[in-house]
Amino acid sequence: MSIDPKIRERAEKWLNGSIDEESKNAIRNMMENDPNELAESFYCDLEFGTGGLRGIMGVGTNRMNKYTVGMATQGLANYLKSVYGEKEEIRVAIAYDCRNNSSYFARIASEVLSANGILVFLFEELRPTPELSFAVRYLHCHSGIVITASHNPKEYNGYKVYWNDGAQLVPPHDKNVIIEAQKITSFEQVNFNGDNEKINLIGELIDTAYLETMASYTLAPDVIARHRDLKIVYTPIHGTGITLVPKGLKQFGFNNIHIVEAQSTPDGNFPTVKSPNPEETAAMEMALAMAKNLQADLILATDPDADRIGVGVKDLDGNYILLNGNQTAALLTYYLIKQWEAKGKLTGKEFIVKTIVTSELISDIAKKSGVEYFDVLTGFKWIAAVIRDLEGKKTFIGGGEESYGYMVGDFVRDKDAVVSSCIFAECAAWAADKGITLYQMLIDMYVEFGLFKEKLVNVVRKGMSGQAEIKAMMDNYRSNPPKEIAGCKVAKVADYLLQKTTDLIAGTTTPIDLPKSDVLQFFLEDGSKISVRPSGTEPKIKFYFSIKSNLANAGDFKAEDAKLEKKAEEIIVAMGLR
Repeated sequence: MSIDPKIRERAEKWLNGSIDEESKNAIRNMMENDPNELAESFYCDLEFGTGGLRGIMGVGTNRMNKYTVGMATQGLANYLKSVYGEKEEIRVAIAYDCRNNSSYFARIASEVLSANGILVFLFEELRPTPELSFAVRYLHCHSGIVITASHNPKEYNGYKVYWNDGAQLVPPHDKNVIIEAQKITSFEQVNFNGDNEKINLIGELIDTAYLETMASYTLAPDVIARHRDLKIVYTPIHGTGITLVPKGLKQFGFNNIHIVEAQSTPDGNFPTVKSPNPEETAAMEMALAMAKNLQADLILATDPDADRIGVGVKDLDGNYILLNGNQTAALLTYYLIKQWEAKGKLTGKEFIVKTIVTSELISDIAKKSGVEYFDVLTGFKWIAAVIRDLEGKKTFIGGGEESYGYMVGDFVRDKDAVVSSCIFAECAAWAADKGITLYQMLIDMYVEFGLFKEKLVNVVRKGMSGQAEIKAMMDNYRSNPPKEIAGCKVAKVADYLLQKTTDLIAGTTTPIDLPKSDVLQFFLEDGSKISVRPSGTEPKIKFYFSIKSNLANAGDFKAEDAKLEKKAEEIIVAMGLR
């Protein structure tokens, strides 16, 4: 196979530059033996998106390596200096997860920032992403970086940037950092000569402050005291959660915690799973087996950087099942609001936030209790933006999204699986105090608010061709939206890129008051909702399906749930996804 001249030119630019010899040898090997890999590695620059970088590790412009990380960091340093100038010493906190090269990339970022005169607070060992968010505010930093690819496969790593409120970048800083990063067109422009005098190692002090702050968010210490022996199985899936989740559960008062030992040691190769994603049953098999053996009350799992949580419970037949992200979010929201009500803490100035692709059950729960709710685009940076806008005016109770990320209180400004694990265990204790299981509590919610069934279908399209195929799919849905799906008319189409909703029945349009985003939603006449969006972090296009029916009583749950399952599958098949 011949090598595209443009790709060869990009590769040779690296070969002729000042990169290390090992990287040069890797490029030569691809030129001689693997032109396909050479093309994937050099056909474009690894994009510095609104959240930072994420990509496969390796040599090349389209890979996570010392040079792409260095260039991104130089761009960030230049932007921070343009914003703050000489007014004050700029401070940046840096954390990293268990992935291969994470500590190395964190050190590279520290060296580039310090070489630019910026004071760095670097965690001495791996830590959860939410602790980085906490540290930014606790240490009065201007920015933060965490090296992680969240729950992506082991080949990936990433680089997320935070602003001074501990949240991921939002306008105008996201676009402005991208502009500065794009100005760094060569690693020759990067100052890699770090100043160790400006790099401070942090760790236990931040752990203690984080755990103490988190413990203040408990809502039912008396209930926990009565159910401190709640049997909990926990797995960090080889990730950072092991550093804080067990400590957090104990600090809340739980003392019967069983850790999946085979998955307790941090390991970027994730040897016991194909993918370290608590959304996937395969990643939870060991925890499920342990729970069955112990007859546990609750299963908790966290992803590699401990910002997402997976939850397992017993169903009505005593079998262990995994809750989906919408169910977990709804249970957490219901519990938080009910406790705030019981304690007389609702004053009319409280609010919750969810994303547009997350279950409407959450907004229904909030509305019934008179709690204001906000819908935002996918991504916790938008949830954090609402918190920032309302700071000092209203109180944030909690929020979340269907992709297994949740936040309780505002001491962290990103999804936090540590506090979510603790509050969810408290919720399980609250249910036990009422003589019911979490699953029964979920069904009772369905009786009160309606039975919601949500499904997610991911269509993976990797590499150069995959990127083009995903774009073509979105273009086609946008220019030729379906008029009916599975025999049901499409009543409305919401296009978040064009920022308008079109009522196909009335023939009217209304504006969408949210930032532009490549998302489409189809609302069927029967109330079903289908959302379509390319993933911002993985090579896939995501389809979200939500349908609803009334549930007269708990005894009808199985039959009604089976009906909705069938209906959801009919819609998925009709869209050509099965």
